[in-house]
Amino acid sequence: MKRTSQGYWAITWRQFRKRQLPMRGLVLVVLLGLVALLAPLLANNRPLIMRYQGTYYFPVFREHPRFRNVDFDELAATFEKGDFAVFPPVPYTPTQYDLTEHLQEPSKKHLLGTDDRGRDVLSRMIYGTRISLSVGFVAVGIYIAIGTVLGAIAGYYAGKVDMIISRFIEIMICFPTFFLIIAVIAFLPPSIYNIMIVIGITGWTRVARLVRGEFFRLKGQDFVTSARGLGATHFGIIFRHVLRNALGPVFVSATFGVAGAILTESALSFLGFGVPPPTPSWGDILSQSRQYIEFAWWLTVFPGAAIFLTITAYNLVGEGLRDAIDPRLRQ
Repeated sequence: MKRTSQGYWAITWRQFRKRQLPMRGLVLVVLLGLVALLAPLLANNRPLIMRYQGTYYFPVFREHPRFRNVDFDELAATFEKGDFAVFPPVPYTPTQYDLTEHLQEPSKKHLLGTDDRGRDVLSRMIYGTRISLSVGFVAVGIYIAIGTVLGAIAGYYAGKVDMIISRFIEIMICFPTFFLIIAVIAFLPPSIYNIMIVIGITGWTRVARLVRGEFFRLKGQDFVTSARGLGATHFGIIFRHVLRNALGPVFVSATFGVAGAILTESALSFLGFGVPPPTPSWGDILSQSRQYIEFAWWLTVFPGAAIFLTITAYNLVGEGLRDAIDPRLRQ
């Protein structure tokens, strides 16, 4: 029987699937991504589909001028025969408030209760998923790009170039990252984009050191020597030949980095330096709970559990990917 050879990533995926906890973490990561992507379809006070006076409308996807500033609950009370409306599972927006229902315990109407302004906590949690994952992926993307470029240049050229970049890395490592982020954000206007950028430009040192070490290991191998002998440019050797073989540890670091960025954003929001209100955030919900922690337990438990499970899931995926990539740890 003829056996076909498998590629590097096919072998890595096969090894990854053998580990139960990382696979469960991956399932949770995928579910969180779907929640963030489909947030408007899961929590909204506009119908997904509506038939009114013989015409079909899709208010979630497209705002019709006829229903601008219309309360769809009141409109539903005027439906005639044949009219209907299908609402999302959570028929509330994250900014919709009702002061008559503030600090309500979890119930059939509000599955995770309400906050101090009567806003549905489940709706804010769903949209908070989008904020947390956006910060995690964008911030990690920024520092992966910075760290990869600097690490590749330092590892490939070595000598004085490596010395300068390495000293710069060591200087950045000396600063406590979280306090540096707080210091920078304190002088900037509150914005989710500022948080992404600041986390990105302060977290690249680990990636730079990983890529630098991989380049030192790879640049003396035969395929690099062959590429150089065939007349390949330095740019081509770095980004076409060496870098693609040095990205394994970078992907592992990126997975752990997403978890760290989510935790940092939640901590900043908890301290009041995060995304500006009324934008929903897990850390912002936790921050509100400080005033009502004695009786409004749901404001602490649910966002805290979401942060814990998300960070745990990404860490499990990172550990599984690390074990699958390293031949010494493969089963």
